[in-house]
Amino acid sequence: MSTRQDTDRNEPVIESREALLFPMQKGEKPSERWRIGTEHEKFVYRVADHRAPSYDEPGGIRDLLLGLREFGWEPVIEGDHVIAMTGVDGAISLEPAGQLELSGAPLENLHQTCAETGRHLQQVKAVGDKLGLGYLGLGLWPDKRREDLPVMPKGRYAIMLRHMPRVGTLGLDMMLRTCTIQVNLDYASEADMVKKFRVSLALQPLATALFANSPFLEGKPNGFLSYRSHIWSDTDPARTGMLPFVFEPGFGYERYVDYMLDVPMYFVYRDGRYIDAAGQSFRDFLDGRLPALPGEKPRLSDWTDHLSTAFPEVRLKSFLEMRGADGGPWGQICALPAFWVGLLYDQGALDAAWDLVKDWDMAGREALRSAVPRLGLDAPLPGGGTLRDLAAPVLAISRAGLAARARLNAAGDNETGYLLPLDDIVMRGKTQAERLLDLYNGAWGGDLNPIYADARF
Repeated sequence: MSTRQDTDRNEPVIESREALLFPMQKGEKPSERWRIGTEHEKFVYRVADHRAPSYDEPGGIRDLLLGLREFGWEPVIEGDHVIAMTGVDGAISLEPAGQLELSGAPLENLHQTCAETGRHLQQVKAVGDKLGLGYLGLGLWPDKRREDLPVMPKGRYAIMLRHMPRVGTLGLDMMLRTCTIQVNLDYASEADMVKKFRVSLALQPLATALFANSPFLEGKPNGFLSYRSHIWSDTDPARTGMLPFVFEPGFGYERYVDYMLDVPMYFVYRDGRYIDAAGQSFRDFLDGRLPALPGEKPRLSDWTDHLSTAFPEVRLKSFLEMRGADGGPWGQICALPAFWVGLLYDQGALDAAWDLVKDWDMAGREALRSAVPRLGLDAPLPGGGTLRDLAAPVLAISRAGLAARARLNAAGDNETGYLLPLDDIVMRGKTQAERLLDLYNGAWGGDLNPIYADARF
């Protein structure tokens, strides 16, 4: 989730609806300026006893963050707390229960992205070794109850933790017990955004299936391959889901603004603190009638903040965010941006991908999204077959798109090699989740402790 670093005290207020289009419009870039921004989260645990460390205990999360100063990272302060670190590789921030996230820098190619991931993992492992901390690449805490987990001292999280139980049964699990991999990608124009949005939203269930890696809850199988994806089905229906309007005629920036104006607010940020506005209306804010700040109108930064509080399968800000994947090992952190860059950053690949999904109806898309957390690649497709039948053709399109980009590393290799972990899943017919379940039911003998060695970075 976003980490706020300033108050924007001198920003002008929003005086017209046209200003609400600005973040999306400013995202338009010619293809030579398209970049790749990768975000990935991991669970932090104490090696000695597998406990999730608190923020301020000796050798805990605060010490982990500050230990990264050794590698040139600089602290971001909220109140009296270090809540993030910034550096040339982006930002390292905290999720609500201490999950550690790298929000990477916008990079030109996947070789740079995977190198950035490698640097980050080497750095946090070096600090972790000194503190007795390890990191898990999974989509869900496999053995922790909510009450086992700490809460980080970030103002927006306190507001969200209060609000989540009012609107769904699983929102606290989303905040406290999940990790994800995401990639942020650019578009050239409104029309280009629309096509990329439609393709990526339609194919997000395939990404969920390929990256499924959350089959355990509180020490035993939970009946799902991606329980993390299931959690989103009952987090907050006002800000999650498949967004049917994206596939309707006339979709564009204006329609997305309408959607975001209907998403209830969480907070307003003023003078270094978060003001609780949970459930209030941004439309009222535009009219100066927000109960949390009576008589005050929003600034552009308030709208930018609000855009970050919706959680659909694909999210639009000044770029498109792919949000369907569970957390996983290093190879999958590199594979997710490769999958989407191959599909969306080459026109031929984008057209071919759209041809595969353009005839699906909305009921079929929704049914696929609902089935995939439990069934993974066996989820039924609209019109017949399963995601398993679609996986290889989509990977072939992605590979062709990456080859067409012809972005080479020093050894002369293009970017297609980053898809190999997904090729292996399709070839073997087993996701990470199914592999872990086989181990649990076989070699591990129903004991989940070995997962700390198996899934450790």
